[in-house]
Amino acid sequence: MIHEWLKQSWPQVKIDIHIVLALTSSTAAAFLAFRWMGQNRIKKQIQEARRKRDHGLGQMEKVVQEFKQQNPGVQAAHVLSLPLAELVEKLKEGSLSPESVLYTYMEKALAVHQEVNCVRHFIPECEQHLQELKKQKERGLLYGVPVSIKDHIAYKGHLSTCGLVQSLGALAEEDSVLVEVLKRQGANPFVITNVPQSLLNYDCSNSTFGQTVNPCDHKRGPGGSSGGEGALIAAGGSILGFGSDLGGSIRLPSSFCGLCGLKPTAGRLSNLGVRGPIDGILTVPGTVGPMARDVESLALCMKALLCDDMFQLDPFVPPVFFNEEVYSSSTPLRIGYYDTDGYFLLPPCMRRAVHETKKLLQEAGHTLVPFTPPSVDYAIDELYIKGLFADGGSTLLAMFERDIVDPCLKPQVAHLRIPKLVRKVLAKFVKPWFPRLASHLNALCGVRSVNCLWELNDKVMAYRKTFVDQWKKSKLDVVLCPVLGPAFNLRYPSKLLAAISYTMLYNLLNFPAGVVPVTTVTEADEEELGQHRGHFGDPWDKRLKEAVKGAVGLPVAVQCVALPWQDELCLRFMKEVEMLSHQRRLEKAM
Repeated sequence: MIHEWLKQSWPQVKIDIHIVLALTSSTAAAFLAFRWMGQNRIKKQIQEARRKRDHGLGQMEKVVQEFKQQNPGVQAAHVLSLPLAELVEKLKEGSLSPESVLYTYMEKALAVHQEVNCVRHFIPECEQHLQELKKQKERGLLYGVPVSIKDHIAYKGHLSTCGLVQSLGALAEEDSVLVEVLKRQGANPFVITNVPQSLLNYDCSNSTFGQTVNPCDHKRGPGGSSGGEGALIAAGGSILGFGSDLGGSIRLPSSFCGLCGLKPTAGRLSNLGVRGPIDGILTVPGTVGPMARDVESLALCMKALLCDDMFQLDPFVPPVFFNEEVYSSSTPLRIGYYDTDGYFLLPPCMRRAVHETKKLLQEAGHTLVPFTPPSVDYAIDELYIKGLFADGGSTLLAMFERDIVDPCLKPQVAHLRIPKLVRKVLAKFVKPWFPRLASHLNALCGVRSVNCLWELNDKVMAYRKTFVDQWKKSKLDVVLCPVLGPAFNLRYPSKLLAAISYTMLYNLLNFPAGVVPVTTVTEADEEELGQHRGHFGDPWDKRLKEAVKGAVGLPVAVQCVALPWQDELCLRFMKEVEMLSHQRRLEKAM
């Protein structure tokens, strides 16, 4: 019976098979053609974006040369040598003109960009804004100061790309609150700086505008995601810049480039008009913040920003002005300290920096007590990573699939492409010999439901309480701890996401935290690095050695932390660390 049916039906079955094969081949061909067309379209968008960037930089060069021809007596070296506080004073009294300062920094920024590829776009409106500033009767605290802003801080009429091609067509319809307040305080944003693709990385490269390198060593990255800011300021092309910080994006470039950077308490400054690749993540709060070459510049910036304009433009920002009394206090502090969080052991130079700074603080009359942050592995994997990738990374992956993935991001994107079930199986397989990777893979699976997300947020609140209770039990004012460094060799950050546990922790807690450079890598540090095994001796610990090797002479920083809303105390502590470190360097030089 079956034999007879096959005999009768076989010609039709053969036709159906041929049809299926033809359809399959056609579908595959159509898919490949569609993909090729999509990639071709993306490449054209990239070429056009680069052309516009180059045109803007050419325009910037032209106006600088015109100004120099008309004003040959400007002492550029003198202008560039002035600290922010002194520059502001000279602009206020009129001994320096705002034109001479703006065009001097424009020229320097162009030179720095040629060296490290840090400027994403020139803001030509800065010339018009300069004329408007000169007409104002009331001059703000930052009158005439040219400032740089990170890619995703909105400036009307300009792109906020987050390093993604899909955002190349969307111009900001209005200024972010931060930019608006800066303008009202007399500052003049003149360039927008480069970022890594998606922002969620501490390298600084994207498929459109390329790799930003560290001005201290071009074979290394400047940190990220505010890496363009870090490179530009460190090389002298900007005196004050603004980044953002969701996991260390202000503090890491500051550490890698030898700058001072402040991550304020989230909510102290307005985030309106600052877009991310994924908006609406509430488990881990992000914030904007300043970066500069000294702590006094950060403090002056915060004084200027914490004003009525900020509170009126964004009523969700608490109307709390800068507390000068706290910042200027000289009362001895009770300082907790630690040189490892128990999750990731940093290179010897970063731990040495903590101990040397601890000694200086003790000698200055402060009380130093050991402090152990509770359950950092739990905080990073079960709270921070799981909260940031609550959807298992699917939203972020979808963005990458519509883009050309930058080579620096490929290892990170590869993890996101692993199906959730496979991640769980892999986690069980590697747990016996690589437990940190197992925990990381499980965390990248995110949460199963909205109810689980609510439970996660409740756990975050409980962890914050546990941390604060331990802080108060030790009767601490502030904490001194390491920050990741020194600067990584290129293309290592996406292979070592967990290494930024020291900064991610204080985003999760929403504590203000700042970075201050205190020393440099020595030959002894490099020799000791050869014996570094880390806490686990696993592939991450081995990779960290590769990432930082050969860093003799590069900046080494420490991290200063205070309780939420005590940003002025954090800055006061940073100022103390900076002053004592500076005094020690002078003594060594004598």
